[in-house]
Amino acid sequence: MTEEIKVKEIETLVETAKNAQKEYEHFTQEQVDAVVKSVYQETLNNAEQLAIAANKETGFGKVTDKVIKNTFASEQVYESIKELPTVGIVNRLEQEKIIEIGIPLGVVAGLIPSTNPTATVIFKSLIALKTGNAIIFSPHPKALNAILLAAEIIENAAVAAGAPAGLIQVIKEPTLEATSALMKHTDVSLILATGGKAMVQAAYSSGNPAIGVGPGNVPVLIDHSADITHAINCIVSSKTFDNGIICASEQALVVEDSVKNEVIEQLKEKDAYFMNEEEAAKVSRYILRETGTLNPEIVGKSAVDVAKLVGITVPKTTSILISEQTEIGRHNPYSREKLTPILGMYTVASFKEGVDTCKALLANEGTGHTAVIHTTTDAHAETFGLEMKASRILVNTLGALGAIGATTKLSPSMTLGCGAMGGSSTTDNVTAHHLMNVKRIAYGTE
Repeated sequence: MTEEIKVKEIETLVETAKNAQKEYEHFTQEQVDAVVKSVYQETLNNAEQLAIAANKETGFGKVTDKVIKNTFASEQVYESIKELPTVGIVNRLEQEKIIEIGIPLGVVAGLIPSTNPTATVIFKSLIALKTGNAIIFSPHPKALNAILLAAEIIENAAVAAGAPAGLIQVIKEPTLEATSALMKHTDVSLILATGGKAMVQAAYSSGNPAIGVGPGNVPVLIDHSADITHAINCIVSSKTFDNGIICASEQALVVEDSVKNEVIEQLKEKDAYFMNEEEAAKVSRYILRETGTLNPEIVGKSAVDVAKLVGITVPKTTSILISEQTEIGRHNPYSREKLTPILGMYTVASFKEGVDTCKALLANEGTGHTAVIHTTTDAHAETFGLEMKASRILVNTLGALGAIGATTKLSPSMTLGCGAMGGSSTTDNVTAHHLMNVKRIAYGTE
């Protein structure tokens, strides 16, 4: 596909989206809500089909867990935004004598990763449609067909509810050049970038407004006061959910020495496998490529599959591969993001040392994303939260599902801001609020 044809495809997509959005922005709140409800219902009905498609095409994760993610992205996201006013006057501040009016952004560009392709398409489509926008997806090539299927279901559902055709579109032959042309297009109002670090940086340097998310490298601290059984249940459930490909899943376990034996015992009861030095070294060589980036061959694979791949023997029931570590640095894969059921484990003498270790892990990779603590001491939870350079501090819950708002009251989202500290423009869980501008009528009061 020549450069000229790629640019022509983008021009056609943007022009179609622009025309559809111009019509859509005149819809009433009731009409918009009917479109959003139709999309929610159809994506919910097709959650399993989309999960199967994503798993088959990418080879990542588990179908059952992808069904849960797709259901979350349709049902919980819909429930969180369905009452939100987005058309016309959205708020009246009587005391301040201010009237707030919602206005759509226009055409949104949505970058979609291979790790969570269908759930992210569902999520971004719902928040774009709720706020009167059109959205064009730039898909990861490895998940193209699953993304096309999701977008087709959503577009058909929107049109069936009365929306103009063309609000939901996908680049059908994705390349870096095509994505770049989309992001730099003057008629694109905002880029929602979920993907690798290079792609997110490209979004921010495109010349258009962007909301991007950085990599995760979630440390989890178990202090001496923690409910160990609950903590281990959470960590194992989170780290094995969809074989660890949610970027908010735990990456390094930090344990106070006084509870270490109990933690190890309960991890083993959950079929975690503690590797010896030789086994850990073999796995280590597979985690990163020579470029220092994550090896896609292990992403979203089960612990047993990873073991087979690297040539170590583990029980068939193994849930997680664990390696005890002491060093933190770019050179040590166990102290970095691993989107698969592998954990580094660090032992600390005190709560303070545990906090410092978690800070060092975040500084190594994942600054601004998420950190987790298991404790029954509220003062520890607050100290941990104050000290961590993370946008989400989760307490006594699963990293993977807590961060996205499935097991917490955080805004349900598949796009997790990392703040300025992580190279992002927001610390929020991105939702419909971020895809709508607000203009204000303000009366003189003095």
